[in-house]
Amino acid sequence: MRIAPEHDGGPIALRIDGAEVPLDRTTFTALFDSSVVYAYAPYRHALEDSTIGFRDFIGLARRAEIPYPLFFAPTEVVTAQLEAKTRKLLAGVSKSSFSLTSRSAVRLRDVELIVKDILRKQAAIKGLDASLGPNRVINRLRRSAGSVHEDADKVRSLLGLNLVELRTRTTNQKALEFLIERLEANQIFVSRSQQSVMPQRLPRDVSFSGLCVRDRKVPFIFLTSGEHGSDLEPAGRKIFTLVLLSIFIARGRFAPVSYEDQTGNGVEDRDYELAEEVLMPASDFSSFAVDALDDVKDAARRLHVTPSAFVMRARRLGAISPGESRDYLDELAEQFAARSKSPARTPLTHNAVRSYAGAEFTRRMLNQLDRGTITPGEFCRVVCLNRLRPNDLHLLRAAK
Repeated sequence: MRIAPEHDGGPIALRIDGAEVPLDRTTFTALFDSSVVYAYAPYRHALEDSTIGFRDFIGLARRAEIPYPLFFAPTEVVTAQLEAKTRKLLAGVSKSSFSLTSRSAVRLRDVELIVKDILRKQAAIKGLDASLGPNRVINRLRRSAGSVHEDADKVRSLLGLNLVELRTRTTNQKALEFLIERLEANQIFVSRSQQSVMPQRLPRDVSFSGLCVRDRKVPFIFLTSGEHGSDLEPAGRKIFTLVLLSIFIARGRFAPVSYEDQTGNGVEDRDYELAEEVLMPASDFSSFAVDALDDVKDAARRLHVTPSAFVMRARRLGAISPGESRDYLDELAEQFAARSKSPARTPLTHNAVRSYAGAEFTRRMLNQLDRGTITPGEFCRVVCLNRLRPNDLHLLRAAK
């Protein structure tokens, strides 16, 4: 990674007790532009004004987890540190994974602290829990030459996913919880976005559905929760996203995914087709009549997918024409836009911590706490990111 100046501006003046210390602008921008604080107002103002107060500087550096001395280091040292950081982060995700074609691009800095935290959690649980063996899902489809039908059967078998059991769940939310239980029973841990307790907030201009972080024992799925609008990632869409990311893990791909179920963009993509076949097997479609939008909604409800996902599947299988699918998608989009938006609820801190850390990761770490292999303070740091204190852990044990 070569550091190049963005413009010919002079140094950034760091104001300390009435004096000014010059900071090299190239180093300043290289470090902060590649971090979570790239959009923070104090940083943008510093670039515009060529000056920054000491308190703002310290606050930005701490938030970005950048050691202060690095701002005064030679360019080659800064370059080496940035490259090392990128290598570490990309050890958990695919190198090309941060350029998506749908919604908007996810940049490494948008999720840097989240990926770092997941990597720490993976290292912590592997160092403490000797019962964890090699993951039996990862890479199992990497060299598959099977048909979509055969690979979908294999995915369901690997996850122990019984569609009859899934479909007996009375709501999409209950079906989602069932699917998460199946993933975590197979050492695929699931972290759900909770803005109030995560190490960084997801930028408002970036929307994606989730990503998976590599590990040979405990791959982690990070699933967004749609804080930018309480209905952005409804449970039916999350179910499809989880299946899609599970397929990524089985293929040995570790990447973000931006799942659009209101367009036809995924129709030609084999991973999407495979996820469709896992949840909506072609053999089941003979039992569905698709003559009106109400039929679409009823079928989607029974299958625990979004109506738009059902339309795309029906189009792929030839149950409806491309023109009919466009009409259905347009009508669904109009209804979605006109829906009444319920205000987002802020969960209690202990519930948010469990959701973000993941139910299975939390359970296993509580077991280690009870065994005495980790102190309450260390538990609060690793699992709760210090959002809970040791005397609050009884709340976490009861969290749902």
